[in-house]
Order: sequence, then structure tokens, then C-alpha cells
Amino acid sequence: MKVVSNASPLVNLARISQLTLLPQLFGRVLIPDAVWQEVVEDGRGQPGADEIRVATWIERMSVENWQLVHSLRQDFDPGEAEAIVLAIETDADWLLMDERLGRETAAHFGLRTVGLVGLLGEAKRQGMVQDLRPLLDQLRDVAGFWISSALYHQVVLDAGESS
Repeated sequence: MKVVSNASPLVNLARISQLTLLPQLFGRVLIPDAVWQEVVEDGRGQPGADEIRVATWIERMSVENWQLVHSLRQDFDPGEAEAIVLAIETDADWLLMDERLGRETAAHFGLRTVGLVGLLGEAKRQGMVQDLRPLLDQLRDVAGFWISSALYHQVVLDAGESS
């Protein structure tokens, strides 16, 4: 399975000490150079930087279609733009991205996307996490990740946990 990730899922999973869910769910995860730059180099000392730098399950790749990257840069930061292009170029099964506009744009290119909340829901379905609610609370309270109340309650209910 080919999976490309933007920075947000990596950093926010690291902030709640759940980064190891990614190799459990997907095996290997591809990241473009701009995501590496953002998370590992510019983010030195921040959650996820060291873990991602040494992770053997993360593969850093360069994109080839710089014309498309530059076009996407009108609406996206370098990591988002390169993640979309890398997912296209590698014919990825999944693009891990939280930003709504990024997910809509990726869908326009025929890419399947999943965000952080969806990843945690899948980890719960596969028995990799016991309870979803504490992880969602940590995302909100520790990582500062915004989750609407409606989405929070729906995901908790879908996971079979009382709301």
C-alpha cells in the first residue's frame, strides 16, 4: 500500500504519542522533501521531529512535477502542495491530509484522502487503540487540533463509545 503524508498528521500524532499507529496501519509512509523540511529541519526540537528523522518506516521522496507544485502553491504551503503531487506521482492509495481545501483538491485529482480523526477511527476499528475519546481529547487539549463538536460526537458514536 502506498501512503503519502502531509505534516499535520505526523506532527499531531507525535504530540499525542501515537505516531507508531502509522506504520501499524500502513507499513511504510512516503513524505515529500517539503514535509521533511517542515517537520524535521524547521521543526527541530518540536514534537515528531526526532521520531520522524530516525523512523525507518518513513521514506523521503522528491517530486518531479514542479510545474504542478508551483500551481498548487497559490493555495497551499510547500508541504501540502508537494504531498498532493507526490501522491499523484506515486499513484498513492491514500493521502494523509487534514486541510479541507487540500482534501478537496486531492479528490479533484482522483486521490483518496484520510485525515487524522479518520486515522484514529481506523486504528480503533482494527483494535490498535482501546478508546478513541481520550485520543480525541488529547488532540484538542494537548495538540491544539480543532475538531468540531459534531464530528467529535459522530466519531465517538461510530466507534461504539457513548457520547
